[in-house]
Amino acid sequence: MAFAGSAGWAVDWKTLQPQGYVSDFANVVDASSRERIEAYCSEVERSTGAQIALVTIPSLEGEPVEDVASSIFRAWGVGRKAANNGILLLLAVGDRRSRLEVGSGLESVIPGDMAGGILREMRPALRKGDYGDALMAAAGTIGGAIAGAKHVAIHSSLPRKAHPQPGDWIPWPVIIGGILLAAWLMRAGGARGYSGYSGWGAGGLLPGLFLGSLLARGSWGSRGSGGFGGYDSGDGFGGFGGGDTGGGGASSDW
Repeated sequence: MAFAGSAGWAVDWKTLQPQGYVSDFANVVDASSRERIEAYCSEVERSTGAQIALVTIPSLEGEPVEDVASSIFRAWGVGRKAANNGILLLLAVGDRRSRLEVGSGLESVIPGDMAGGILREMRPALRKGDYGDALMAAAGTIGGAIAGAKHVAIHSSLPRKAHPQPGDWIPWPVIIGGILLAAWLMRAGGARGYSGYSGWGAGGLLPGLFLGSLLARGSWGSRGSGGFGGYDSGDGFGGFGGGDTGGGGASSDW
């Protein structure tokens, strides 16, 4: 077992073998949640071709969460070869660290800001020690985004118990920065003598459009990357397909 080495020895993460879509090496996911997630991820793969790997480990053994996630992703080949349409979520329980590693073929569907939002969405459940609920929340959001981008339907759903608190998902630095930039644009527009109907001239239109696009970033379900047909790989987990990671994603803690 990769975690059985003595202190001071590096862990060879490549020796870990996937247990399914859910690989619970930390033994923290309840059986019911795991069964639901396996069925859901199987349907996501059948409908879209994309593969989701959800992994828990007891500890990072002193290594960066990004390096561990990347090593496991590449060793397993999450996603289809050439398509690179895999995504791996890693939870390091003892370190309270998380990483969402995204294959290059899904980076337009799940960019860095959305990946960070998915990790924040799990925090309430993780802080309660409900790892099954946390993984269901993440898998549901990931699967829904991929299905929406490919214009296919996922008929099964995953229940939620813990819901994110406002402070867990509101990107305050982005919002504050956007407000300051909008204020500066309005002042700059006024100083140049711009005018417009009901305050929406050149000095008001640009900040309005900026804030509108900023707020729209929270609507993950509206993201798309063109139309794709369905994909059927059969029932159940049949192994990963040789995909690679593009280095995209996000890291967080709880």
